[in-house]
Amino acid sequence: MTIHELTSRLAAQPARRLAVLPTPLEDAPRLREALGGRARCPRILVKRDDLTGLGLGGNKARKLDFLIGDALAKGATSVITTGAAQSNHARMTAAAARRAGLAVDLVLTTADEPAPLEGNLLLDHLFGARVHMVPAVDPMLAVGHDEAVVRQVAESLVADGGRPYVIAVGGSSAVGALGYVAGTVELAGQLAALGVAPRRVYFASGSRGTQAGLTLGAHLLGLPYDLHGVAVSGGEPEKIERARRVAGEAAALLGADASVREARFFTDQGFIGDGYGLPTPEGLEAMRLAARTEALVLDPTYTAKGLAALVAHVRSSELGADDTVVFLHTGGAPATLTSKAAAALVSAPGWQNR
Repeated sequence: MTIHELTSRLAAQPARRLAVLPTPLEDAPRLREALGGRARCPRILVKRDDLTGLGLGGNKARKLDFLIGDALAKGATSVITTGAAQSNHARMTAAAARRAGLAVDLVLTTADEPAPLEGNLLLDHLFGARVHMVPAVDPMLAVGHDEAVVRQVAESLVADGGRPYVIAVGGSSAVGALGYVAGTVELAGQLAALGVAPRRVYFASGSRGTQAGLTLGAHLLGLPYDLHGVAVSGGEPEKIERARRVAGEAAALLGADASVREARFFTDQGFIGDGYGLPTPEGLEAMRLAARTEALVLDPTYTAKGLAALVAHVRSSELGADDTVVFLHTGGAPATLTSKAAAALVSAPGWQNR
């Protein structure tokens, strides 16, 4: 499928432009130099989806363009979604709902009682979301018994005459995945303008909606690079099945072929650490490295683990100096400004090094 044809099919879907697009695709020469320079390290390009603008930015804005568009098309008066207490998706959904004039309910899981009012959770309240907290039952997955609470909230809203629209965790649905099909079109155009053919695209992978959209987009456009999702939580193989299902459903919305090769849904399980939202030494090093070379602010839950994989693969020579790689920066800065993240950063080796 050509870029023009895919763009036309995407334009036929209900959408509410919320994200500031296109986001830049930037060279990271100082990061490359810190990892061995041209003699050892590939060229690193950073796709700045932390700069999507909505509610302090992040990858979820692309999904919410289509999700909020669908909600409005269906006459919704409010949206409901779920996530962890420091969910970037929840924060951005609250922001998107306010921009669209919708009410918003967030059902959030936490291992702390009470959850500290900081970072994303503070912004949720600032945006005026109604927040419903449930206890986490599995730290590796950061999930709780949220489905029952979502049903209760939805039933209550309907009883009061409302029309709630439920958004899956992470925006990981067929409609949400369209955001990264469109994001792939954007990236393909930028790469073509630079005359660059990357070997890999690295990205942090949680609920797998971003993976589904990136994989479907690359498949439909026939792009040859490898998609290297870096898992930030457990849940295999169910999550791979979710990504395949969501990609197939998104393809159906576009009236397109859904026969994506199974291998394209690969997700690297080697950088999760002790669980979702728990910093790793490699991730903390990646945060310092990105900040002190390129002034990139990563978060310990997602992007730090994604970049940690890229760094490890450079150091092990899995990536060569002649390669080009793209790191998709999916945002998450508010989660960095929490007491837990700060404590982890300042206690890690290298904090005082200048």
